[in-house]
Amino acid sequence: MATSNTWINTKFSSSSSSLSSKYSSPFKDLSSNSNSITLKKKSYSTSKNRISCSLQTTLPFPKKYQPTQPTPTIPTKETNTKQLPKQNQQQKKQQKWNLLQKAAATALDFVETTLIKQEQKHPLPKTSDPRVQIAGNFAPVPEHPVTQSLPIIGKLPKHIDGVYLRNGANPLYEPVAGHHFFDGDGMVHAVKFTNGSVSYSCRFTETHRLAQEKALGRPVFPKAIGELHGHSGIARLMLYYARSVCGLVDGTHGMGVANAGLVYFNNRLLAMSEDDIPYHIRVTPNGDLTTVCRYDFNNQLKSTMIAHPKLDPVDKNLYALSYDVVQKPHLRYFRFDSNGVKSPDVEIPLAEATMMHDFAITENFVVVPDQQVVFKLGEMIRGGSPVVYDKEKVSRFGVLSKNATNASDMIWIDAPDSFCFHLWNAWEEPETDEVVVIGSCMTPADSIFNECDESLQSVLSEIRLNLKTGKSTRKAIIKESEQVNLEAGMVNKNKLGRKTQFAYLALAEPWPKVSGFAKVDLFSGEVKKYIYGENRFGGEPLFLPNSDSENEDDGYILTFVHDEKEWKSELQIVNAVNLKLEASIQLPSRVPYGFHGTFIHSEDLKKQE
Repeated sequence: MATSNTWINTKFSSSSSSLSSKYSSPFKDLSSNSNSITLKKKSYSTSKNRISCSLQTTLPFPKKYQPTQPTPTIPTKETNTKQLPKQNQQQKKQQKWNLLQKAAATALDFVETTLIKQEQKHPLPKTSDPRVQIAGNFAPVPEHPVTQSLPIIGKLPKHIDGVYLRNGANPLYEPVAGHHFFDGDGMVHAVKFTNGSVSYSCRFTETHRLAQEKALGRPVFPKAIGELHGHSGIARLMLYYARSVCGLVDGTHGMGVANAGLVYFNNRLLAMSEDDIPYHIRVTPNGDLTTVCRYDFNNQLKSTMIAHPKLDPVDKNLYALSYDVVQKPHLRYFRFDSNGVKSPDVEIPLAEATMMHDFAITENFVVVPDQQVVFKLGEMIRGGSPVVYDKEKVSRFGVLSKNATNASDMIWIDAPDSFCFHLWNAWEEPETDEVVVIGSCMTPADSIFNECDESLQSVLSEIRLNLKTGKSTRKAIIKESEQVNLEAGMVNKNKLGRKTQFAYLALAEPWPKVSGFAKVDLFSGEVKKYIYGENRFGGEPLFLPNSDSENEDDGYILTFVHDEKEWKSELQIVNAVNLKLEASIQLPSRVPYGFHGTFIHSEDLKKQE
């Protein structure tokens, strides 16, 4: 069932062109000479129960803060979908509020309205201002059911048979206060290839959080990055806990948005964000998507899981981390064998919680970054952000055996000023006792989360960790004269954890937009660029290797591209050897700029659980 929402369906207005409603956006695009933004909303017959929000528009609230429909059941384990109607009836019974709950809801609504009015008296930083964070093609879209037989320009390579999927942040409800791009609800876009025909669909991942907000008709859960800073962040946490105590919301089954990573493992497609456990998504035979459940690996996973687990192409194991910002141990390492059986947790002692979005594997090791961006919840009391750049801390990498049962043999090696939001690959060089890590080192390290005047730089780097001497070296792979910001991408997945020559990375310029992608020779530093063209931007390039070829770069790059002038999106397929466009799939819906993707071959789709 498609989800409709007033603000998502708002029409995009532009003085330069007339656009059809199917390519509409709730925001007027922000250009370099524009200092304002206009939102057009549908009119309502009454002006009651509205508050002004940070976007200078009005948001209609229900007359009573009470569910009008049962919360959709999102089980924590695999559930027979035939059982859902009965479960929903039971949940509907449970959702009825008593008089005390109704009174508490009314009081807490008043507190929230007062809090929002206070927040509006202070300007929002760019990192939490929705007018910046979700403007233009960063803005959300509604769900789109399957459209078959899409127009194809060019010729589809015969090797491409399956489904390309990409995750992203797509808020269902208009923000009432601060909002960071990373805060949006998870939405997966799917382009399915079947015997030369192509289909497209996009669906929200029905998280436990989203199910409750849909039932209530408004956002009620705090947003981890955009809202939880300073005294107002503390107030929002207290407001959430008060609603929880009163039984108005339930966070016991996680509050994650599942908007970042995607991995296909043990016959399941998993959508992930590191604030929760994964969600199991199923691709239907006609190319649609449905959320199966919040997946705890058959009751084995008791903690959150990082958004970038690593699937080893040789042993077929899935390696993962979990970090906790509140209590120790702040970090755990674990793995799943090819049958989905989990290993015991390995507790990795850290003095404080570190922001850890990614890590790396080699043939024998896991490589764990412990960097300078840390969580200090006490900063909220002083009016600041809990995500802090600690200038006194020295970044380091921990190297641990994949089969370790404890962290006693972990080797920590300092690597100053090496904050890598993503690590593209790592491998061992036994002849020099080194582990080589390939990543994009960001400065300022916390610029994604905290506003600063310094321009962001993301330098593709080679970091060598000497396991014998305990020393590290770091060098830029690309010559300084050719330096470009490279973020979001991958190496040949069949070579993950082994020495690779090529990486395929997004040209993150003008930041935060992506103007093309680069094929980088990690040995020579040679950069070959593929540029989307004027007013055209994209996201992460996905490298799809030809499985029957021994050449590492034999394959295709798949990437969504959006034309900001025509306000249309397409999927481009580029030959990775010569960077020539092979085919372009014209899409029936705008695809917002998003995060990470994967490809599932048709033979693997047949084995889906």
